[in-house]
Amino acid sequence: MSSTFSQPSLRQRIAPWFAGFDGPLAFAVFLLACAGLLTMYSSGWDHGTRFEDHARNMLIAAGLMFVVAQIPPQRLMALAVPLYTVGVALLIAVAIFGITKKGAKRWINVGVTIQPSEILKIAMPLMLSWWFQKREGQLRPLDFAVATVLLAVPVALIIKQPDLGTALLILTAGMSVIFFAGMSWKLIVPPIVLGLIGVALLVIFEPTLCADGMRWPVLHDYQQQRICTLLDPTRDPLGKGFHIIQGMIAIGSGGVFGMGFMQGTQTHLEFIPERTTDFIFAAFSEEFGLLGNLCLIASFIFLVLRGLAIALEAPTLFARLLAGSVTMIFFTYAFVNMGMVSGILPVVGVPLPFISYGGTAMVTLGLALGILMSIANSKRLVQS
Repeated sequence: MSSTFSQPSLRQRIAPWFAGFDGPLAFAVFLLACAGLLTMYSSGWDHGTRFEDHARNMLIAAGLMFVVAQIPPQRLMALAVPLYTVGVALLIAVAIFGITKKGAKRWINVGVTIQPSEILKIAMPLMLSWWFQKREGQLRPLDFAVATVLLAVPVALIIKQPDLGTALLILTAGMSVIFFAGMSWKLIVPPIVLGLIGVALLVIFEPTLCADGMRWPVLHDYQQQRICTLLDPTRDPLGKGFHIIQGMIAIGSGGVFGMGFMQGTQTHLEFIPERTTDFIFAAFSEEFGLLGNLCLIASFIFLVLRGLAIALEAPTLFARLLAGSVTMIFFTYAFVNMGMVSGILPVVGVPLPFISYGGTAMVTLGLALGILMSIANSKRLVQS
């Protein structure tokens, strides 16, 4: 008696690799990637191969997402301590003999030139999620204190470089883990209240605090100038305030419906500084208007809500904390970038996810998406 066995088709062989992909999350990323490619094509029209490079970076990020999505969260947890240790060690090495560019010491040569602070964007939430997972069910105030120290060390080293944008992203990711782990509101509210009071006093006494010759303690001169420029961009309209003023002009000129694809005058007459990187949101706003902005913001909100939903459904404390903090990275990227371009936050050099040009940031986003996909897949495996 003979039997015939048919070979599985190519589709059947590769289907299991995509079975764990979260459809809604992938759809949100697809919409943002399309917006990014359209905007880069228009804003990067005179930047040589910038559009092609942006598309290539997206493909690299997609490949990384695919690979990381196949790694179970348990194996990701095993990488937490080594990755964090290597990241902090490299930050210390940067402080000692790093490479200085444009007044900032952020890079180190290890055969290739790298920026170690980028490692901590993923290593920090991994490390803190691992820390709280190991203490699940018996968390004490001391555990939160240790977590705060683990967060403070790399953030302090990055601020010293100085790199406020990256420090803010890592601080947000780390604080998200600590908050989701159960930190009391009694410890969270006082710093927020003090911060709001500080902002109010800064606005009230701005003429005195930002007067020529006035120097603030702790902050570098350029950091002080960024804050003063935020409060009054017209103080130096052709210098420090130029970025913010041109960004707001571009956003306003887009109106409700936008000027149309490839029709942005501020963009194509090169009035928008850094129009393919930090200020690409201004170029997008000019060409696609308020309606385009609402669609873009809705896509980001959907991505964040989907990430938080994955966190809520995750099977372990480690996975829940990691998914929640990684999701907050996307929120912080988008909120800070749109805020600084719109003139409501200081300019700190944070890219807009999937829209801004930049290979390193795109790789980080790909890793973050892969982690979310991995956690979503682990939930399905547990349920089945």
